[in-house]
Amino acid sequence: MNGAMRGTDDVGSAGVASGTAPRPVFPFAALIGQASLQQALVLAAIDPGLGGVLISGPRGTAKSTAARALAELLPQGQLVNLPLGASEDRLIGTLDIETVLRDGSVRFSPGLLAKAHRGVLYVDEVNLLPDALVDALLDAAASGVNTVERDGVSHSHDASFVLIGTMNPEEGELRPQLIDRFGLMVELQNVFEPQVRQAIVKARFAFELDPTGFRAAYAELQASYVQRIRAARAALPLLSFDDAVHARVSALCIDAAVDGLRADLVMLRAARALAAFERADAVTVRHVERVADAVLLHRRRQHDAPHANQRQQEGEAQSQDVTGSASDRAAGSATSSADPDWGYLPPEPTGAVPVKGVIPLDAKKR
Repeated sequence: MNGAMRGTDDVGSAGVASGTAPRPVFPFAALIGQASLQQALVLAAIDPGLGGVLISGPRGTAKSTAARALAELLPQGQLVNLPLGASEDRLIGTLDIETVLRDGSVRFSPGLLAKAHRGVLYVDEVNLLPDALVDALLDAAASGVNTVERDGVSHSHDASFVLIGTMNPEEGELRPQLIDRFGLMVELQNVFEPQVRQAIVKARFAFELDPTGFRAAYAELQASYVQRIRAARAALPLLSFDDAVHARVSALCIDAAVDGLRADLVMLRAARALAAFERADAVTVRHVERVADAVLLHRRRQHDAPHANQRQQEGEAQSQDVTGSASDRAAGSATSSADPDWGYLPPEPTGAVPVKGVIPLDAKKR
């Protein structure tokens, strides 16, 4: 399923380091209780132009396990990790300007984007990365091309990879401008169903005790994933959308009050990828509805409506407290026009208490 690949410090367990045996990878087909995540990852593998998958969830929900498992299904079979402390040059690569000035040739040192070509670029805790790096990641993931420019010299190369970013919401959020550029999003939750929890633990123990035997049990399913992803990539240009599909996409995006048209485009591409994976003859409304959640989860703005209603109610209550009811205001207005001194309070005498030891002023005069 994987060919031998050059290893670097940034290549994960799905790759093969030079002179070392590959570390076994937990099979993608053996993931339990992750149907929505598996679908999103497969769609991104079929059409990397979707812009990648953002996985949000607490610790220990198999986010990195799923990323490594997906890499094994791709042509290059390579997983490249982007460390949190990586520089922009390490990500996009560098140009040797001195060589250009000396002999006119461009010497390019590839970065992690080049190494991730036809594989998976995995970014753990993507919400903690500098915005400039996230921008570069998302640009390359959406276009499939990485361009490096230095002092008027530029170099471009193919960078078609599946971007997988993970984040723990407890550690901070991505800016809305960045999170919207991820094609799909899946939100994982802790598992509290006893049977599912036990099945996950048993599968993990079985894999650790006998990785070879465990993987052999899923070899047929794994091969099926590889074949279907390859066939779906080839089928993408053959599938089109009718008016009913366009209408449903528009209705879902309008109902979610999304900004711009990126959601419409991603939803159409995701529905097409799903139809290709299932060997359908055409994209249908049903395909659209099955990918809508992953497309709209991080884009919908309906969650702002309750807050807006609450603010409106609070404003109305405050207005009533300050100005009173309409009838009170009307009565006050009528009284004010009839009596110009309405509201005037005459002075009232205040009782005085004599203080011992104080000589009255009139006594001093005497």
